[in-house]
Amino acid sequence: MSADSSPLVGNTPTSYGTLTIETSLDPLNSSVSSVRLSGYCGSPWRVIGYHVVVWVMAGIPLLLFRWKPAWGVWLRLQPCNLARAETLVIEIRDKEDSSWQRHTVQVQTEAISEGSLELPPQAQAEDGRSQAAVGAVPEGAWKDTTPLHRREEAVRGQQQVLRYYLFQGQRYVWIETQQAFCHVSLLDHGRTCDDIHHSRLGLSLQDQTVKRTMYGPNVISVPVKSYPQLLLDEALNPYYGFQAFSIGLWLADHYYWYALCIFLVSSVSICLSLYKTRKQSQTLRDMVKLSVQVCVCRPGGEKEWVDSSELVPGDCLMLPQEGGLMPCDAALVAGECMVNESSLTGESIPVLKTALLEGPVPYCPETHRRHTLFCGTLILQARAFVGPHVLAVVTRTGFCTAKGGLVSSILHPRPINFKFYKHSMKFVAALSVLALLGTIYSIFILHRNRVPVNEIVIRALDLVTVVVPPALPAAMTVCTLYAQSRLQSQGVFCIHPLRINLGGKLRLVCFDKVLEEGPAADSAFGTQVLAVMRPPVQEPQLQGMEEPPLPVSILGRFPFSSALQRMNVVVAWLGATQPETYVKGSPELVASLCNPETVPTNFAQMLQNYTAAGYRVVALAGKPLPIAPSLEAAQQLTRDTVEQELSLLGLLVMRNLLKPQTAPVIRALRNTCLRTVMVTGDNLQTAVTVAQNCGMVGTQERLVIVHATPPERDQPASLEFLPVESSVAVNGAKDSDQAASYVVERDPRFSHLALSGFTFGVLMKHFPRLLPKVLVQGTVFARMAPEQKTQLVCELQKLQYCVGMCGDGANDCGALKAADVGISLSQAEASVVSPFTSSMASIECVPMVIREGRCSLDTSFSVFKYMALYSLTQFMSVLILYTINTNLGDMQFLAIDLVITTTVAVLMSRTGPALALGRARPPGALLSVPVLSSLLLQVALVAGVQLGGYFLTVAQPWFVPLNRTVPAPDNLPNYENTVVFSVSGFQYLILAAAVSKGAPFRRPLYTNVPFLVSLLLLGSLLVGLLLAPGLLRGPLMLRNIADNGFKLLLLGLVAFNFVGAFMLESVLDQCLPTCLRWLRPKRASKKRFKQLEQELAEQPWPPPTGPWR
Repeated sequence: MSADSSPLVGNTPTSYGTLTIETSLDPLNSSVSSVRLSGYCGSPWRVIGYHVVVWVMAGIPLLLFRWKPAWGVWLRLQPCNLARAETLVIEIRDKEDSSWQRHTVQVQTEAISEGSLELPPQAQAEDGRSQAAVGAVPEGAWKDTTPLHRREEAVRGQQQVLRYYLFQGQRYVWIETQQAFCHVSLLDHGRTCDDIHHSRLGLSLQDQTVKRTMYGPNVISVPVKSYPQLLLDEALNPYYGFQAFSIGLWLADHYYWYALCIFLVSSVSICLSLYKTRKQSQTLRDMVKLSVQVCVCRPGGEKEWVDSSELVPGDCLMLPQEGGLMPCDAALVAGECMVNESSLTGESIPVLKTALLEGPVPYCPETHRRHTLFCGTLILQARAFVGPHVLAVVTRTGFCTAKGGLVSSILHPRPINFKFYKHSMKFVAALSVLALLGTIYSIFILHRNRVPVNEIVIRALDLVTVVVPPALPAAMTVCTLYAQSRLQSQGVFCIHPLRINLGGKLRLVCFDKVLEEGPAADSAFGTQVLAVMRPPVQEPQLQGMEEPPLPVSILGRFPFSSALQRMNVVVAWLGATQPETYVKGSPELVASLCNPETVPTNFAQMLQNYTAAGYRVVALAGKPLPIAPSLEAAQQLTRDTVEQELSLLGLLVMRNLLKPQTAPVIRALRNTCLRTVMVTGDNLQTAVTVAQNCGMVGTQERLVIVHATPPERDQPASLEFLPVESSVAVNGAKDSDQAASYVVERDPRFSHLALSGFTFGVLMKHFPRLLPKVLVQGTVFARMAPEQKTQLVCELQKLQYCVGMCGDGANDCGALKAADVGISLSQAEASVVSPFTSSMASIECVPMVIREGRCSLDTSFSVFKYMALYSLTQFMSVLILYTINTNLGDMQFLAIDLVITTTVAVLMSRTGPALALGRARPPGALLSVPVLSSLLLQVALVAGVQLGGYFLTVAQPWFVPLNRTVPAPDNLPNYENTVVFSVSGFQYLILAAAVSKGAPFRRPLYTNVPFLVSLLLLGSLLVGLLLAPGLLRGPLMLRNIADNGFKLLLLGLVAFNFVGAFMLESVLDQCLPTCLRWLRPKRASKKRFKQLEQELAEQPWPPPTGPWR
């Protein structure tokens, strides 16, 4: 069974394969390490055995198979070749987790007309990985034509049968000649821009029908279950299944009131959950639902209006001039469009889309983003220039679109690999083992007390419901809901509440937006500078004295490309005999396109001066074009023609102003030992200056620029490390002689590295072993393309950093989604671009999210500890009472679980975050020495106080033993029960206060007024019950104690418990860390980045300047 995501070679077991989900559709899937695919088909004998097992075990296996569908498949079906499989088991393993997640899907079939579809011979994803679920045939044997699976009966009818399955909305079709399931988008892989333009004639009805069968409907469907379905799913949930089991036991044990109250609470909880789940599903469905009538081209110049759900890749759309919502992804082949992409990026700035240029270049939606209309975006205006219509060719439909990928990430979010959640499940398992031991003890004691067998069974099983707290999941959810509400009140919206706790573990934050643009600052090269693009409005008294500015016509555009770092425009002045072209972009690239005679000799020095001063510099160039000033002639121009022999006009210099909040935020983060990294598309020197000004790089810290040279001819790839003070370390330009002669002394202090996107690409490809060392010290990453930002985040995660990313959502979509905590700075109320969306356009929200994350995580620890201590406290009470053949009463259980514990658990989570960030981070491991020590010592104290109260009661002269021959609750009230209940009631309040710590992650306890008031009220109520029970004595079945001195003695015992609980927590917090450091030496960290930091501390790196090959 293979677990490798790379293409398989050699002999592979025919019943298994490998599936890799296409990462370009959903950047979150970059976390997937490997996926296994197993085929199963029907077996009569297995089916008979399956039904026998179900009948013998009274249907219980059906419930188990609902929770674990793969188990039912393994029992009912037999493994088979993928070519004959009727059911598939898909196993996914996250790159940070060793466990496999299993999903089952059914293979579906559909008849299709005679024909074949073409599959590229090199069906590889952009990252080089296969998108196919490979069976027995190696990928190298793939052919150009891939006929579909043909059954014998279908052959006789001259029809083919399409076999496919749907997984998380994506469609995978069976390719018979390759014995493989492949993603349906693979059929269009390798399509060139020329192929796109050839599709502008449209598809015939027959081709459209075949493709519709292959690709499925152009629908992003969000399932909305009915209330009966939701009720069944919720009722069969393990949590509510355990509740139903518990209620049945309580009814059998005559705890009617308690069972009724728990039933009502669970029913209300289920109803609220059903309403919320259905409402969320309906909201998402209404948000993504899109069905419009569109006009498509047909061969012969015909037009046809069809529903958008019938669109398939290859259809040619005629876009209306007034625009509208895009129902699919499409490449623009004629005309221009102004588009609002806020639904995908969170930024509502209009984006210009121009026609895709013809050529043999492979078409890629990301590479050709400026020519691609994405599904769900709003076309504000469409204009046709050459020809009467604006045309776009459909490239992707349904869940294959960009919008489909975002919706899929919401419906199927990436699992969170967090140690706290893993340990919580292990701890619950440990409590289950404890419950088993308690059950064995209770069976022995009850049998010794000659309790009937049926009572023994009920009591023993009832102990399980005491030890394992059924309300634990709800209590843990409340913590994140409070944090989510506090963030929302401050303008930060969160669509993934579980990510809030991850914010408390952040160790590194990448920033893109730390600047705001100011006015032009200066110009260069005298009269050649084009410093003002728009002429000022003339004053009335000056009108007529100067010639008014002439209007200019735009004949063509080549939009800005992150990869090319420039944009072009072709214009014609009024009355001119030939048009002109102007280029704006990166100074280095624009200068390389210009005639050397027009580039001043001091160009590099001037650029160095401006960028070193922190200015943002853009170069301007232009030239006249030897063509007629007509739209038709301009549209025939290619980008290469326009960009040859340009004349450099000057530099446009803009002042980069730090946002007022930037420097304090960066300083606060660095003071708490949080790494801050700049990831930007700006010039390297500009980024370096900004990093120094905002405090990412301190004034006394060493900064080294890393420059890479790719392999050339016989020379291997090389790296050079240039100090930022060196004049040659400018924008990637270098002088090898100067670099080699400049020597930097080894500095034991931390070194900050700065590099460009080009250098990052060379490191990824040619220096993979050095890349981790660079990433651990890298602070400035400039000229980074959007896909490189995503790669950077993923590489940092491989070093086991918990990574945060803060950006505007436009060029940072991939990085925001790939990060553990992505924060989009957007005016939108909430966005699917990232887990967090901040309405404030500054990075002030980052410390806010971190503080709330630390508070929520610390609160989660406290609530978990409290719920565990509450269960163990009740466990001790029940064991003591079982030993003497009695138990707590019906209303007593009700008072403890609902009145005391539920109130306290809900309100203790309301404590807000600390006002300032500290250096300490909340622990992420629940199964740690401090947590376990606290639990064990508190439980020992609780048991000691309860036993002390019991023995004090037995020693009193007025004590009358209970009748052990009568089982509970018939022997209530009695002195033993009354004392244990009274003392344990105080203990629940004491434990809640003891584990509700304030500093360093939360505000002090007294700031949580509702929690404090509830403690005082409940404490007063318990004191009243002990001293003067009054009317509550009957319902609670309490025995009257006339000895007031004994009552005061019990209150003294409670006071001792109170002082002891707080002293334990204080001593553990203050002394335990010191003792642990003294008892055991500090072990090397398992985290990769910490190992590298230790290695760099012992042997500083990078080496002295010079080439590194």
